[in-house]
Amino acid sequence: MYPTYHFATSLLLLMFLAEPGLGALVEEQPLVLKYHNGALLKGNITVNLIWYGHFTPIQRSIIVDFIHSLAPRRGPLPSASSWWKTTEKYKGGASNLVVGRQILHEAYSLGKSLGNRHLVALAGKVNGLKAINVVLTASDVAVDGFCSRCGTHGSAHDKKSAYVWVGNSVVQCPGQCAWPFHQPIYGPQTPPLVAPNGDVGVDGMIINLATLLAGTVTNPYNNGYFQGPASAPLEAVSACTGIFGTGAYPGYPGQVLVDKATGASYNAVGVNGRRFLLPAMWDPQTSACKPLV
Repeated sequence: MYPTYHFATSLLLLMFLAEPGLGALVEEQPLVLKYHNGALLKGNITVNLIWYGHFTPIQRSIIVDFIHSLAPRRGPLPSASSWWKTTEKYKGGASNLVVGRQILHEAYSLGKSLGNRHLVALAGKVNGLKAINVVLTASDVAVDGFCSRCGTHGSAHDKKSAYVWVGNSVVQCPGQCAWPFHQPIYGPQTPPLVAPNGDVGVDGMIINLATLLAGTVTNPYNNGYFQGPASAPLEAVSACTGIFGTGAYPGYPGQVLVDKATGASYNAVGVNGRRFLLPAMWDPQTSACKPLV
């Protein structure tokens, strides 16, 4: 298996460009994600969740509700479902995600310091075709290169299964992996947004999980849609890093919705009254990053 996504690196670059005097030099260029003629993940796809370390029931429910929210449904807009619907514009039609098995590893059976081989081993705990095995690591679990990538996705050598890893960064590096819910370590120190589910770590995980799920279905085997080298591709959402609303620029997430009662920022509604902040996704029809608001 191989990782194909490095979120925080591109975010830190954006923060660098946002330093006074540099942001004005950045001009928006046409964005094209080339299709490399490979298979995409389309149709019904099972998402299995492997929880490594301690997550509260509320934390688990936020993430499960997010995945359920991506299913086609009618309801108030902007919605997580309408955000995910953009993946239908990539070749092959809809990618329908369905929550499958959930496995709890609360005893830290592999320790609290994991390498890529450990993530691959955990992802391999569940077998199945047309499945994405998502490994979620708790806030007290260190992963090699955590703060420079925040999450990864890859596939088995036989190209029959895909995996995603996302970690809770609230203790280790929230300024890199949970922005804009935490102040960034570089760039303008604007006040952080209030997390819509009241959990900076898990709401940050939602942003990274959304990014990686979109990258997985549109570039599962490193020969789908991406820009740049296959070893470090910009994908459906990672090509739009840092954009959450209209008017976004490096260091500023854009105009998003705010709950008048709680002050929480969001741009998508989901099931069970959930609200999420989801990053912009590249739209193949317009060749532009498309935020929900």
